[in-house]
Amino acid sequence: MNIDDDLDKLLNNLPFFIYQHLNNHSHKDKLIEIVLDLGRRPEARFTTGPEYLSQKIISWQDLDYVTKRISKFSGENRAGIERTLHRISCIRNRQFLINGLTCRVGRAIFGTISIIRDLLESGKSVLILGKPGVGKTTIIREIARILSDEMEKRVIIIDTSNEIAGDSDVPHSGIGRARRMQVPKTELQHKIMLEAIENHMPQVIVIDEIGTELEALAARTIAEKGVQLVGTTHGNCLENLIKNPSLSDLLGGIQYVTISDEEAKRRGTQKSVLERKSYPAFQLAIEVNNTYSWTIHENVENSVDLILRGNFNISQIRRLTQNQKLKINYQTLKNDFLIKNSQFINKEMVSIHRHWFINNQPKSPSLLHFKNTTLIIYPYSLSKNLIREILVKFGNRIIITTQIKQANLIIGLKKHLRQNFRLKNLANKQNIPIYTINQRSDLPPSSHPLDHTLALS
Repeated sequence: MNIDDDLDKLLNNLPFFIYQHLNNHSHKDKLIEIVLDLGRRPEARFTTGPEYLSQKIISWQDLDYVTKRISKFSGENRAGIERTLHRISCIRNRQFLINGLTCRVGRAIFGTISIIRDLLESGKSVLILGKPGVGKTTIIREIARILSDEMEKRVIIIDTSNEIAGDSDVPHSGIGRARRMQVPKTELQHKIMLEAIENHMPQVIVIDEIGTELEALAARTIAEKGVQLVGTTHGNCLENLIKNPSLSDLLGGIQYVTISDEEAKRRGTQKSVLERKSYPAFQLAIEVNNTYSWTIHENVENSVDLILRGNFNISQIRRLTQNQKLKINYQTLKNDFLIKNSQFINKEMVSIHRHWFINNQPKSPSLLHFKNTTLIIYPYSLSKNLIREILVKFGNRIIITTQIKQANLIIGLKKHLRQNFRLKNLANKQNIPIYTINQRSDLPPSSHPLDHTLALS
């Protein structure tokens, strides 16, 4: 990876005693930010930890020295340095006087997105999640450069806080050929997003820090117009975003629906359940765990559906090794793994399961005849606890489907199956065996569940 940080331009705007200490520091390439608070010692924060820079405390004169050498602070209390990516944020007292500064080091890191290069070429909209400081802005800056320079797409960046392309009318070279639209006020970001579509015909729009309901709605509008989106938002994982009422629309929105008694029995849930309202604005979601480990949701639609139904979610884990080689594997599955979304029943998913089963083969000799078989079961009016029991006894070699035609086995409660003539007729036509259970609680924990079933002809 190549790094362009223009660190000297930041240090030259600091008091001399701070500049002198940092300029000769052995780990200045690992510097994250510099904190200057009135009446306290100056502090530098590195990736390895914090460190005091001097015994001298910060005075009003020191703060005034810095603020006069940088651009004016915006309504968000942020300022920058011309032709750099550095950001200076201020803390004010009750009289609106500046009594603290946070000088954050901005770096353009070339090659940081090699871990997801193949996903960008797919043309799908990408949502990047992660906690503050994990590097989301650095990632989308490099994405904008790759899409504009190497893939030759028309890219427009909505740069609300000037973090992506720097605090200058001339954007930083780190964005390549991409164009940048600045936002005068934070509350106008959604309007600038729509203006970019109406006036400049972009193929890709890059948005940093989607944080309001209006911005989420604007993102959906852009996606519906066929424009590729690359955006970031705060949140550790997809579940956090689903629970956020302002931003859940990015994933299709969440609503309560009432299902029928039969459907509730089949699912083993209550009649009022959460479901996705519409298609997500983003097709791909990336959770940035750290610089070298990312969690990839290749199909946001399916991932959201599985999470809402309380099922285990399948996601890719991509890591960069020490020799810069990409390692891709799937998140370890649990014993109570349950899939209810039939769209996941495909060759790719079956191969994933089989790979996992190799490492988790049943030890019981009586189950060895299932060695090369993956059962696809259609459950009817069974609880999740019973399904978990079956999964354990079978050595986790089971896929649960909601589509009868995909199943090679049907299992459910006898008293409910006996009255469902439609299901029995369909099973006979498809030549699918049906197994019934008399009672939910009749299964001894030490015996095989199907030992207590009665086959229906």
